[in-house]
Amino acid sequence: MATLTTGDQAPAFSAKNQNGENIFLSDFAGKTVILYFYPKDDTPGCTAEACSFRDNYEALSAKGYVVIGVSTDDEKSHTKFVNKYNLPFNLIADTDKKIVEAYGVWVEKSMYGKTYMGTARKTFIINPEGNIAHIIEKVDTKNSSQQVLDLVG
Repeated sequence: MATLTTGDQAPAFSAKNQNGENIFLSDFAGKTVILYFYPKDDTPGCTAEACSFRDNYEALSAKGYVVIGVSTDDEKSHTKFVNKYNLPFNLIADTDKKIVEAYGVWVEKSMYGKTYMGTARKTFIINPEGNIAHIIEKVDTKNSSQQVLDLVG
């Protein structure tokens, strides 16, 4: 599994968004991409995180930033999540887990004494040249967009 650090080239990817459209990281060359990984659609922490990005979307867009959420949920789940919370950005359906593995966020987790594999909540800020400029390891779900703004202005 990949262990990415600041300065590394961001792994390229293509996958379908909530509308069934193919999204490529290369589509956003020349822009700053906020690529955030989250465990599951419509759960309390993931909803708080998505709504934080939604609530600050205009401020982020005004700075030229692109927001993309990634989970292993399918397109149908993403469509419901986007519609329920009026999310104005792409959610990528990484059902084959290629993106979460490439970014090193498919990890062993533990709950109630049982271990399982799941997506670690982590945010990567990718600069216009396609390199990782920042990695937010400890995401504050309610203030995730402010964490990004604090880092990149």
